[in-house]
Amino acid sequence: MSLLSQVEPPHRTIARLEPVVGPKRYRQLVDTTASFRQRLGHRTIWNINSTAVGGGVAEMLQALIGYTKGESIATNWTVISGDAPFFAITKRIHNQVHGAPGDGPLTSADARHYARILAANTAELIRQVKPDDIVMLHDPQTAGLITPLVELGARVVWRCHIGVDWSNEATEAAWRFLRPHLGRAHRIVFSRRQYVPEWVPQPLARIVPPSIDPFSPKNQELDEQTVRGILATIGVIDAPVPEKAGQFTRYDGTIDTVNRRAEVLCDSLPCWDDPVVVQVSRWDRLKDMDGVMQAFADHVAPSGDGHLMLVGPSVSDVADDPEGAEVYHECVAQWRGLAPAIRRRIVLVTLPLNDIEENAAMVNALQRHASIISQKSIAEGFGLTVSEGMWKGRPVVGSAVGGILDQVADGTGVLLPDPLDLEAFGTAVRRLLDNPAKTRRLGQAAHAHIREHFVGDTHLLRYATLFDELISEAAGTAQG
Repeated sequence: MSLLSQVEPPHRTIARLEPVVGPKRYRQLVDTTASFRQRLGHRTIWNINSTAVGGGVAEMLQALIGYTKGESIATNWTVISGDAPFFAITKRIHNQVHGAPGDGPLTSADARHYARILAANTAELIRQVKPDDIVMLHDPQTAGLITPLVELGARVVWRCHIGVDWSNEATEAAWRFLRPHLGRAHRIVFSRRQYVPEWVPQPLARIVPPSIDPFSPKNQELDEQTVRGILATIGVIDAPVPEKAGQFTRYDGTIDTVNRRAEVLCDSLPCWDDPVVVQVSRWDRLKDMDGVMQAFADHVAPSGDGHLMLVGPSVSDVADDPEGAEVYHECVAQWRGLAPAIRRRIVLVTLPLNDIEENAAMVNALQRHASIISQKSIAEGFGLTVSEGMWKGRPVVGSAVGGILDQVADGTGVLLPDPLDLEAFGTAVRRLLDNPAKTRRLGQAAHAHIREHFVGDTHLLRYATLFDELISEAAGTAQG
């Protein structure tokens, strides 16, 4: 039985991006694509991570690999597998890279188990990857694959999607665990310059911010009737389910309808016209869902209208996040302890991941229905849900941490200096709910900002530059 699985995103053409990015940016993308295709030659680009669904990395790979395949650039997406202890270890690393101690220290036994699982995956990988191929390994789950792939002759990039711009004992422990695996990488890519540890040689470090795909099921345009139909179907608003609504376009261009229901915990549902604050994220302590709930209960609900929806994936469907179920059940217990009048204003939603495109359409509708997008993370590698919400013309009230700082510009939302200051968060939300005209202005500016800086053409161009470097280096080494 294979430990590896292949993901085949539907192909798409970069021509779709021209109406969004304009003729100048589109022409640059076309020219670079043609040049890079020729430079790549017989090589294949491999993207390797630990899950095909759930989280921003998998979503970005769906889009980026879809575009590269659509332009006849040889690209593979492979997902490694591991057991429950392996993913518990990598979740601990994830938390510690973000400065949180997690569920305990990383031990030598953890290191041995981590290496053993990745050695088993490596045995299959080296029969598939060819010398001179380019391999992009994503996040801590894959760092242990670097050395054997380099020894095979591949050009290997480790892509770290997480980080913080400060250090403490937890971050240092995480990097001590990972550092022995990273020394052979040809490049190490981070989302922000501030995340690069000081021991990483500067010539090896590259900065590539994430991006959104405006045509994905999560970001494509949805009219009001469609949004209403999707929300009624999944069961998060008090409205009848229409017979012919809730349609979305899949990656392959086919039209489908949202049919599945979400798991919804509430005493009552908001009506269509009720203003709603929405936070969409994993059930992860660093996303601070419980803090959002408490801030809303203490500082938003008592002084005006509005509902809160905390939205995350079904806790049984994200294989590489064993902490999710625990965090979700903690939020449920907290919700049950609220006063009934407050509890009626808060809805907990878990979305099914049986069909990742249908799931994305659900998120799209939720964000388009929101009056305000929340992202009150304690730490955030980048937090692409911020860009996704802003793309829908919604202002963000978020923490001034990590990649949220890069996305929320002046006049597009509210950044809070202290992510643990519940009163400040609640006050900012309440002020926007009470001023719809300002909220609309911020939302319009938010959409324009994301179009300029975080659409996928910029992402693809940065990767083309990086891979060109690796190809040139390999050619120089061969000649030498």
